[in-house]
Amino acid sequence: QVQLVESGGGLVQAGDSLRLSCAASGRTLSNYAMGWFRQAPGKEREFVAAINWSGATTYYADSVKGRFTISRGNLKNTVSVQMNNLKPEDTAVYYCAVVSSWPYGVSSWGQGTQVTVSS
Repeated sequence: QVQLVESGGGLVQAGDSLRLSCAASGRTLSNYAMGWFRQAPGKEREFVAAINWSGATTYYADSVKGRFTISRGNLKNTVSVQMNNLKPEDTAVYYCAVVSSWPYGVSSWGQGTQVTVSS
């Protein structure tokens, strides 16, 4: 059973940058796509970004396109998202996920990390 652990969340100001990372253990994920989702208070969880098994293909929600960049580590068991020019509406709990059905189908979730962007 795979375990996903996110790190890197925090409190930042609008316009700042933040990098979230996710480390997987318990199973090799080199053949799986991975992704990031987020859930703001009172809202449903939404897709943010996904990356395929090799790292060659990425996909982003329109709301973060051009500001967020998803990447995988060399061993493919880590995934990160670089978030630039953060906005207050980016405030949410961010979840790392194993993507079993490209790009929105998730088979495993991390526990989440809080990102708060102040105006």
